[in-house]
Amino acid sequence: MPSHRIFVGKDVHKFSSAHMTVFPDGSKERIHGHNFQVSVAFDLHTTALAQLLDFAVVKRTLVELCEAWDQRLLLAAHCPAYELISRTDADFEFRLAGKRYVIPTEEVLLLPLENIVVETLAEAFTHVLVTRLGVVLQREVVAAVTVTICESGNQGGSFTWAWDGPGA
Repeated sequence: MPSHRIFVGKDVHKFSSAHMTVFPDGSKERIHGHNFQVSVAFDLHTTALAQLLDFAVVKRTLVELCEAWDQRLLLAAHCPAYELISRTDADFEFRLAGKRYVIPTEEVLLLPLENIVVETLAEAFTHVLVTRLGVVLQREVVAAVTVTICESGNQGGSFTWAWDGPGA
């Protein structure tokens, strides 16, 4: 078992986005936004100098990913209540829970999720982060990566990716 955990979650690791949570009965929240704060933790097998995890790369990648999700309407592509009507370079037209929306395409981020809630956002963010970090996450050094996304104060969700876990 790893015996060390390192983590980062600076003020710049945030994104402000809109979303609408869909409920099991097919209803949804009104469109609204949050100032999401992101932090990441790494469970380590070793702290050996020769295998030091480059935190500068991690922090830079977090900033880039937050910028990509910033000032967007986040939509869940796999939500049963979501229906794409049309998508052009200019407009993104869709239905969510029976309501019709037309949004500039550049302002939409369609994620491969069933719903837009903090726990699924943490999962999607984790997968993108792990992919982007690639070889920085050496198997013999990093046992697991946990991303936490908070939508306010101490309210949020986390997802853990491990080499042999369900998120791998």
